[in-house]
Amino acid sequence: MGTNEPSRSEEPSPGASDVGDRREVPAAFAGFSPDEAPAGVGFIHGKVRDIFVLDRDLVISASDRISAFDRNLGLIPRKGEILTQLSAFWFGELADICPNHLVSLVGPRAMHVRRCSVIPVEVVVRGYLTGSAWRDYQNGQPVSGIALPAGMRANQQFATPLITPSTKEAVGAHDRPISATEVVESGIVDAARWTQIEQTALALFARGTEICARGGLMLVDTKYEFGLRDGELTLVDEVHTPDSSRFWFADDYAARFAAGEPQRALDKEHLRAWLLERGYQGEGDPPAIPDYLFAEVAERYQFAFETITGIEFSPDETNREAQRQKTLFYVAELHRAQSGGISD
Repeated sequence: MGTNEPSRSEEPSPGASDVGDRREVPAAFAGFSPDEAPAGVGFIHGKVRDIFVLDRDLVISASDRISAFDRNLGLIPRKGEILTQLSAFWFGELADICPNHLVSLVGPRAMHVRRCSVIPVEVVVRGYLTGSAWRDYQNGQPVSGIALPAGMRANQQFATPLITPSTKEAVGAHDRPISATEVVESGIVDAARWTQIEQTALALFARGTEICARGGLMLVDTKYEFGLRDGELTLVDEVHTPDSSRFWFADDYAARFAAGEPQRALDKEHLRAWLLERGYQGEGDPPAIPDYLFAEVAERYQFAFETITGIEFSPDETNREAQRQKTLFYVAELHRAQSGGISD
């Protein structure tokens, strides 16, 4: 979620009882390279996802790359599988609120989706005063143009969730906060569409909060991305994953807040906090990250999937090369069907 990272003291470890026993994991999947795209198929190499661009659709493959501060930092085994399957779960749970771009799962880490005209704004919804919002508040600054009342505390719940948009910048550039007024005045969308986006985002956040609560988690904040398909607002990208959201454990939130203690988190803030402790905030080369930290993050992603969905994560046992070839074959066949006018 851009630069919404807490300090180390804001992000305690959940502990072994929260994430379970260490699991042996296979080699990670680094993703595709542009020269692997079939002839006539476009290719976009994102921070985490590799996108094959066809005439009417996309095939999006989630690698095991992990990023923080808008920088790729390494590989987390099975992360791409978890992100893909968790987003597929959420697309199903949220479909009555907003249509989404998902057509089908191609494999454990790849999705076939409809092409949309993506609105270049990340719609961040915040339920609590934490991360970059808390730092701005401490410095006496508004949060994405919103002036907050005096006397608030770190990790305090807002009376109603806030929408704090940010720009969606190119890979390698930092997203920046932008106010709702700026979104409209800059012509990104008109006022009526932005109102629709805000209402939709708040409804998605409310549903996500409800579902996370069943597993004892709090959806703290998250980001949504939207596009237009035939003029219809459409949910795209990923939804309510550890890459795009903050989650806290609900059982001791009130006690920790009352005591002024940091909350137990279940997301990639663990990695961000480790980097912040070493003075890294996205500028220059990151410090070498030890393998044990990547293993801990992998455990957290799996635990998040199982806690949110109520489903035991079943990793795909196909070797990485077979996964790669399956996705490439699907892309080639889909391109052939679409370029030849064959209905898919």
